[in-house]
Amino acid sequence: MNLETFYEYCLSKKGTTEHFPFDEDTLVFKVGGKIFALSSLSQWEKNEQAVNLKCDPERAQELRAEYDEIKPGFHMSKVHWNTIALNGNLSTAFVKELIDHSYELVFKSLTKKIQNEIIELEN
Repeated sequence: MNLETFYEYCLSKKGTTEHFPFDEDTLVFKVGGKIFALSSLSQWEKNEQAVNLKCDPERAQELRAEYDEIKPGFHMSKVHWNTIALNGNLSTAFVKELIDHSYELVFKSLTKKIQNEIIELEN
């Protein structure tokens, strides 16, 4: 997956906004004001592209055991976040599935009011 595909796919998710809350390097995607994906732009430039995605704790453990490219979240809660190296053997379709999972986890954690506001948005 390249940066443009990652960027466009995250922004295609309903109600998603992009931010740089930590520094000028860390691109963050949020839904309802909560982070579901983040990545260091300088790492992409070094061909060490990786993204942090939220994950169900049980599934996170399974993914880490099955894929060398998936590690506990760098600078994040190791229970709820994975860092996914994108310069390995993971398919774009699989990474998109992981992005979807992260988005859905965060979306479901929002209040019903915010969920309904997002559902009603035009894409």
